[in-house]
Amino acid sequence: MPSSTRTIPTRPTAPDPAAPAPARWHLPAWLRGATRKPAPVLNLALQGGGAHGAFTWGVLDVLAQQPGLRFEGLSGSSAGAMNAVVFAEGWRRGGAEGARAALAAFWQALGAQLPLAWLLKGQGEDIALAEHGKLLLKWVGQFSPEQINPLDLNGLRDLLRAQIDFDALRAHSPFKLFIAATQANTGRLRLFREHELSVDVLLASACLPRLHRAVIIDGEPYWDGGYAANPAVYPLFYECRSRDVMLVLLSPLRHAGTPRSVEEIEQRALELAFSANLMREMRSFVQAAAFAGQGGGWRLRGRLERRLQAVRFHMIDAQDIASMQRSETKLIAHGPFLELLRDHGQARARAWLKLHATALGERATVDVAACFA
Repeated sequence: MPSSTRTIPTRPTAPDPAAPAPARWHLPAWLRGATRKPAPVLNLALQGGGAHGAFTWGVLDVLAQQPGLRFEGLSGSSAGAMNAVVFAEGWRRGGAEGARAALAAFWQALGAQLPLAWLLKGQGEDIALAEHGKLLLKWVGQFSPEQINPLDLNGLRDLLRAQIDFDALRAHSPFKLFIAATQANTGRLRLFREHELSVDVLLASACLPRLHRAVIIDGEPYWDGGYAANPAVYPLFYECRSRDVMLVLLSPLRHAGTPRSVEEIEQRALELAFSANLMREMRSFVQAAAFAGQGGGWRLRGRLERRLQAVRFHMIDAQDIASMQRSETKLIAHGPFLELLRDHGQARARAWLKLHATALGERATVDVAACFA
């Protein structure tokens, strides 16, 4: 009889730890880099508005905490210029956390500088100038800055000198800076760049002529940058590579109610004057982008047309915040009020990020035609 055979199963042997690992398929390094979304880079246009600039403090505080978010250009007027330069100085010293700390130190010092409590009434959202505070302000308004302050004392000058190393920032600014000031004798806008920064440049950008003397730079007198640009957006378009531009606005795009009293009319007229240049500039962007889109296919468009089609606008604003609807509160540089506005800015920035963080680098999140055209 033929002999029968039986196969005896064997246990699988453990892999030899010394043996080379089996080859695996990997993406080439250049292809892996191409499939990874680059970190978003944001340009910031920071509006001025006196004490209301503390709202922007809150916005910047939240943006600085976002992992991977980078910044390229910052444009600002008045309080927006202060925020831009203090933010840059803090970043130069200690990165994102340094920027947050610098903003906190600046606004807290500003809020403790003047004993304003006796001029105020109410608290929180209901804070306002008391009647004797309004009377004092009207009395001061009857005199020129030379008459009311013959020694040209300015506590903001000392605060800026104490907190900003202008020599170091001029040489090593982490961002492109565009600080607006208005030539008092021509009305022309001058944008000071990071290598031109000085305490006088910042004081010029925030110089309200009813309260402060014109600031002389290179023989030219300057007033608040808000008269000519509040803020200037075009340098972020022409001189920065990033296509994402965040507008941080303090003045409402639409006011509630029509002013009737003389005082209300004067305040509204001033507010509109400080917003007019931004409205005009943004409308020009809308019209230029629409015109560029009519130029045929992508290959037939020039560099400017392609750039106009690629820019992505975003916006965080203070619309409907009750304490920022009254012009008089721009003068209330009072610690608790500034912190309240900071909290509002933080809340608005967090809400924006929750809805739109993934849009950065991808698409616009505000309909600029609906807002400005």
